[in-house]
Amino acid sequence: MAMMKRVAESAVRAFALNSASPALTRHLHASAGSKKIVGVFYKANEYATMNPKFVGCVEGSLGIRDWLESQGHQYIVTDDKEGPNCELEKHIPDLHVLISTPFHPAYVTAERIKKAKNLQLLLTAGIGSDHIDLKAAAAAGLTVAEVTGSNVVSVAEDELMRILILVRNFLPGHHQVINGEWNVAAIAYRAYDLEGKTVGTVGAGRIGRLLLQRLKPFNCNLLYHDRIKMDPDMENQTGAKFEEDVDAMLPKCDIIVINMPLTEKTKGMFNKERIAKLKKGVLIVNNARGAIMDTQAVADACSSGHIAGYSGDVWYPQPAPKDHPWRYMPNQAMTPHISGTTIDAQLRYAAGVKDMLDRYFKGEDFPPQHYIVKEGKLASQYQ
Repeated sequence: MAMMKRVAESAVRAFALNSASPALTRHLHASAGSKKIVGVFYKANEYATMNPKFVGCVEGSLGIRDWLESQGHQYIVTDDKEGPNCELEKHIPDLHVLISTPFHPAYVTAERIKKAKNLQLLLTAGIGSDHIDLKAAAAAGLTVAEVTGSNVVSVAEDELMRILILVRNFLPGHHQVINGEWNVAAIAYRAYDLEGKTVGTVGAGRIGRLLLQRLKPFNCNLLYHDRIKMDPDMENQTGAKFEEDVDAMLPKCDIIVINMPLTEKTKGMFNKERIAKLKKGVLIVNNARGAIMDTQAVADACSSGHIAGYSGDVWYPQPAPKDHPWRYMPNQAMTPHISGTTIDAQLRYAAGVKDMLDRYFKGEDFPPQHYIVKEGKLASQYQ
C-alpha cells in the first residue's frame, strides 16, 4: 500500500505547470461519431504469423482492429512514416488519434501538429514520448499519454543481460564459434566477474529501481543519480547509494547504465568532454535514448578503448541508417530497439492503449501516471 501511495503521489506531482496554459485546448473527450485513428508500428512480414500474441506490429495492430471497427471507427495502420509523401502524412490533416511506439517512432513535429487540425490525442504504445514535440503539443492543447509501467520489467531484464554480455566479453567468443575459430585467450584477457564492480545508474525511476534490485544479488557496489532520492525502504531493498552530483558519480563507475528520459536537458549529455572524465575501460549500457549520447564521441571512445564496451538498443534516428557509426565501431553489442517490445510487453501496452481509447470514447480521464501532456502541462520528467 505504501508503494501504491508513493506512485499516486508521484503522478500528482508530475504535472507542475511548466508554462502558461494554451489559449485553446482541444477537447479531449470524443464527440459522437466515427473517429479516425492511425497507428504507426514496425512491420513483421513473415514473422507476423509465427506467434498469435505478436500484436505490436503492423499486422497485429495491437489486437484492437475488430474492437474499433465494430464501434464504427476508422483504423489505419502503417509503417510508412518518413517524408512528405509517406502514408502517415496523407492522414495527418484529418486524423483524431495517432498511436506510435518508441520502437518505430512516428516523429510528431510542430509542423505535423499544425497540419493536424482534428488531432486530439497522441498515444505511445510503450514508454517514452520524446518522438513528439511536447512543447508544440502542449501549446496546441493536445493530450499526450503513454502506457506507464508496461515494459519496465522487459527493459530492466535486458539491461542486466547487456551488462553481463559486456563484462564477460561474450560477443567475441560467440563470433569465434560462428567463424570456426577457437582462441580462448582472445576472450579471457578482458573477461571479468560482475561481483565487486561499481555499477551506477543515471536515473532511478521504475526501470532504474528494477535494475538495481536485480543487481543486488551479484554483490556489486551500486550507485544511483536521480532528481529525487529514493525513500529509505527502497534504498535498503536495492542496497544502492544516492549520488547527488552525477559528475562526481560517473568516474567512480566500472559500469554506467543510462535510465533517464530524453529531454532538452539530457540531449547530448554524454559528450566528448564528459566521456573523457569517465574511468578508462568503462562499460556503458544505454536502453534509454540514443540522442542522450554524442554519437561520434561514443564511436571515438570505443575506437580508442576509453569505452571498453558499449551496448544498447536505442539509436538516433530510428531506424538507424546503414552508415550509422555505432554499427561499425569496435567493442559494441548493439541491437535494434527491442528491449521493451517482448511479447509480454506488447500484450501489456496493447491493453493499456485499448483502455485509454475506451476512456477517450467515454469522456473519462486516464490513469494520472499515463499523462505526459495534459491541459498544456508537461510531466515533470520532460520539463
